[in-house]
Amino acid sequence: MNFKKELAQILFEALEGEISVEQLEQSIEKPKNSSLGDLAFPCFPLAKVKRKAPNVIAQELKEKVQSPTFEKVEVVGAYLNLFLNKKLVSEQVISKIIAEGGQYGSQDFGAGGNVTIDMSSPNIAKPFSMGHLRSTVIGNSIALILEKCGFKPIRINHLGDWGTQFGKLISAYKHWGDAEKVKENPIKELLSLYVQFHAEAETKPELEDEGRSWFKRLEDGDEEALSLWQWFRDESLKEFSRIYELMNVEFDSFAGEAFYNDKMDRVVNLLEEKGLLVESDQAQVVELTDEQLPPCLIKKSDGATLYATRDLAAALYRKENYDFVQSVYVVGHEQSLHFKQLISVLKKMGYDWADKMVHVPFGMMLKDGKKMSTRKGKVVLLEEVLNESIVMALNNIEEKNPNLVNKDEVAKQVGVGAVIFHDLKNNRMNDIEFSLEEMLRFEGETGPYVQYSFARACSILRKGEWTPAAYDASANQTTWEKEWKVITMLMEFSNAIKRAGENYDPSQVAKYIVDLAQSFNKYYAEVKVLEDSEEKQARLALVYSVTAVLKEGLRLLGIAAPEEM
Repeated sequence: MNFKKELAQILFEALEGEISVEQLEQSIEKPKNSSLGDLAFPCFPLAKVKRKAPNVIAQELKEKVQSPTFEKVEVVGAYLNLFLNKKLVSEQVISKIIAEGGQYGSQDFGAGGNVTIDMSSPNIAKPFSMGHLRSTVIGNSIALILEKCGFKPIRINHLGDWGTQFGKLISAYKHWGDAEKVKENPIKELLSLYVQFHAEAETKPELEDEGRSWFKRLEDGDEEALSLWQWFRDESLKEFSRIYELMNVEFDSFAGEAFYNDKMDRVVNLLEEKGLLVESDQAQVVELTDEQLPPCLIKKSDGATLYATRDLAAALYRKENYDFVQSVYVVGHEQSLHFKQLISVLKKMGYDWADKMVHVPFGMMLKDGKKMSTRKGKVVLLEEVLNESIVMALNNIEEKNPNLVNKDEVAKQVGVGAVIFHDLKNNRMNDIEFSLEEMLRFEGETGPYVQYSFARACSILRKGEWTPAAYDASANQTTWEKEWKVITMLMEFSNAIKRAGENYDPSQVAKYIVDLAQSFNKYYAEVKVLEDSEEKQARLALVYSVTAVLKEGLRLLGIAAPEEM
């Protein structure tokens, strides 16, 4: 049901194949003003081909556009403006949504290919902060959207479970740690030790050397260092799992940095074999002068490996084990240089598939205009934010609908959804100022607003006792004039999904469902849907179509759609 493509085919035949269907389809526009039609075709590019004035070409094409899909064709200057047949198109759209349900809007350009998605990736032994929210929810939504586009997403939580920070933490624990306190409240106590280490190191710089020494012992398999590291990791995963469950986020792999410890020698050997490894200040690097990038550091002077070494090993492992058609890294924009280096090194190694690796950057989560910092203790815990949001949602429900049977479950869906939507409605490159009040607004462009619109539409269907089986397109007398704005919004769903999938941009879906909810609410305010008339069944079918698309749009963002609020 692609009306642009249908028009392009008609124009292709009218022009006797002088311009391809694809080029024609790309030229077709949607007028900003609906009074100028539903589709418009500019004839300027045809002037050279046809050697005629564009307005003359438009007039000639007008006579050749003969299709029941278009009820009116007008020429305005060099533009061919077309008006869709409201009754015919509306009934096609409604029938398609009723038949396809949640599958409506699906794309197939993924062709079943695997896509690895590196997302979330919190650091072990540190709290799951609001700073980790963005990678988690953006990555989860991208996975759902790519699946809708025909790909097979593989969600990978590349845990930060290795690195010098663990040497520092072990050092801090050895100096000031209390095993009982850690057992009682692992993350809080470990964070406290980590913050104390950095505070002490400002006046005792020798602590930094001690931290590095402990990490080297960890890399070398020291029993005490490994035992403490494993303990920190196990306790952290218990905490993380609870938060992921609350947000309904799942992973196919928790293979973090430590997983690649025994796979890094291979990378170093491959780089040596290919003559890419050179010495610089006693460290081993890959020069990237031709790529206009700084050298990529592979091994430090003390022999310790770095992020780049592990990420090279991870890229090789993922290609060999998942045979991805795309490998997506949902990581903050401050790591852009790292990923440019990573991809460049893989290309130098001769791996053409490095072109299929994509860094999907995003802006920072700010507090009072500044980046949240774990080492300085300036952190807002995600779980606390989610729980507070749930409590506020519950208070709102008890005030407006105290007899709601499953209000605790609905409060969780609304509270968590509010936090997720607040992130995803923004262009991912924008920095976001943390504001619980802004996230939890129940009006405007918010998650609760979209959820409430969905619940309201479900309520209308219950009152109208309507089911999809009751709809008979041939029986209704609706002109679809009043419904047309909503119909045109419903038609746009697949385009929003396509844009979101091609650009790794969940905000395309978030903005779309806000617009659809607003369009529906305006329609419902003007039309008495439940009033007995010949148009009632068709209008209820429209309401059902709105519920199907809003529910699927919310799902693609990782947000639940409660039928009552």
